[in-house]
Amino acid sequence: MNLNIYTQEFTTNLKLAYPVIVGMLGHTLVQLIDNIMVGQLGTAELAAVSLGNSFVFVAMSLGIGFSTAITPMIAEALGAQNHKKVRYVFVHGLILCFSFGLVLSFLVLWSQPLLFQMGQAEEVVVLAEPYLYWVALSLVALVGFQGFRQFAEGLFQTRLAMYATLIGNVINVILNYLLIFGHYGFPELGVEGAAIGTLISRWAMVLFMAINVKNKKSFRRYYRKVFRVRLNRALFGRIFSLGFPSALQMFFEVVFFTSAIWMSGLLGKNPQAANQIAFNLSSMTYMVAIGVGVTAMIRVGNKKGLKDFVALRTVAISTFLMIFLMDIVFCLFFIVMHDVLPWLYLNGDNPLLSVDVTEVVTIASDLILIAAFFQVADGVQAVVLGALRGIQDVSIPAVLIFISYGLIGWPVSYYLGLKTEWATSGIWIGLLTGLSLSALLLVLRFQYLTKKLVY
Repeated sequence: MNLNIYTQEFTTNLKLAYPVIVGMLGHTLVQLIDNIMVGQLGTAELAAVSLGNSFVFVAMSLGIGFSTAITPMIAEALGAQNHKKVRYVFVHGLILCFSFGLVLSFLVLWSQPLLFQMGQAEEVVVLAEPYLYWVALSLVALVGFQGFRQFAEGLFQTRLAMYATLIGNVINVILNYLLIFGHYGFPELGVEGAAIGTLISRWAMVLFMAINVKNKKSFRRYYRKVFRVRLNRALFGRIFSLGFPSALQMFFEVVFFTSAIWMSGLLGKNPQAANQIAFNLSSMTYMVAIGVGVTAMIRVGNKKGLKDFVALRTVAISTFLMIFLMDIVFCLFFIVMHDVLPWLYLNGDNPLLSVDVTEVVTIASDLILIAAFFQVADGVQAVVLGALRGIQDVSIPAVLIFISYGLIGWPVSYYLGLKTEWATSGIWIGLLTGLSLSALLLVLRFQYLTKKLVY
C-alpha cells in the first residue's frame, strides 16, 4: 500500500479538523476546569457533578447525534451545486434541532426523581439534584447550537463553531469562578453555580452563531430567503430518517460510558469521583477524534455529491490513518503520566480529605492506564463512523454499535466491576472490550460499502 496517497491528504484534513478539535477541546477544557473547581470543594461535590452529567450526557447524545444528519446532507447538496436544497436542509434541520432540544430538556427534568432511586450516596444525590435542573434547561440551547453548527460545517465553514465555543467557554469559566466560590459579591452556590454558568454560556453560543449566519457573506445566499422556505414533510422525514439512527449510535455509546458512572457510584463516592477524572481526561483526547470524524463526514459527503467514489475512499482512509497515529501518541502520554494526572483535580492539602483523596488518586491512576489502551480503538471507531455518516449509512452502524456496547461490552463491565475484585478497573476493561469490537466491525462495514461503490 502506497501511504503517500493518504498522507498527502493530511494537510487538507487538518485544515478542516483543527477548528472542530479546538472548539471541542475548548468545550471539554471547560468541563476539566469545572471538575477542578468543584473538586476543590470535596470528593462528594465532584461525584455529584459526575452523577448529574450522566443524565445530561444521555440526552446530549441523542440531540448531538440527531443533528449530525444535517452535515452530510448539506455537503452532498453543495457538491451537487444545489444551493436551494442547502437552504431547505438548513431551515428544516434547525427547526427539528430546537424542537428536539425542548423535548430532551423536558425528559431530563421529568427523570430527576430517579436520582434518589439509583442506590447512589445520599450526600452526592442531594448535591446533584439542583445541578441537574439547570443543566437540563441548557439542552435547548445546546441542540439548537448544533443545528447552526452542522449547517456551517457542511459548507466547510468549521471555524465559526470554534469561535462560538471558545467565547462560550470564556463566559462559562468566569461565571463558574464567580458563582461556585461567591467572589466579588456574587452568591456562593457551589455545584449549582457551575450549572448556571453552563446554561448562560450555551445560550451565548447560540446567539453568536445566529448573528454570524445572518451577517457573514459566505452564508448570505442561504439566509436571504430563509423565512420564505415552505416546510416540506418529506424533507423533515429524510432528516429524521438519517438523524434518528445517528442519535441511537451516539446514545448507545454514551449510555455505555454513563453506565460506568452509575456502576462506579454503586461502589462508593470515591470510585465514582475517580471514574469522573478518567472519563474527563479520555473525553479530551476523544475530542480530537470527533474533529477528524467531522472532517471525514464533510469530505466523504462532498465526494458522494460529486460521485467521485475513488477519491471518497482515499480521503476517508487518510482520516483513519491520521487518527491512528495521533492516538498512539495519546496512548503513550497516558501511560507515562497516569500517576500525575489525577492530582490536577484534587486538593491534597486538606487533612480532613486526605484519605478520600489518596483513594481517588489510586483508583484514577489505574483507570487512566486502561484508558491509554483504548485510545486507538475509540479514535478509529469515531472517525470511521464519521465517514459512514458521510455516505449516509447510519442504520447498520447503529446495530453494530449496539452489539459491541450493549451485548458485549456492558455485560463484561457489569460482571468484572460488580461481581469480581476488579471493581472500577473491571468496569473500564469492559469499556475497552466494547470499543475495540466496535472499531473492528465499523471498519469492516466501511470496506464492504466503499468497495461496492468503486468496483
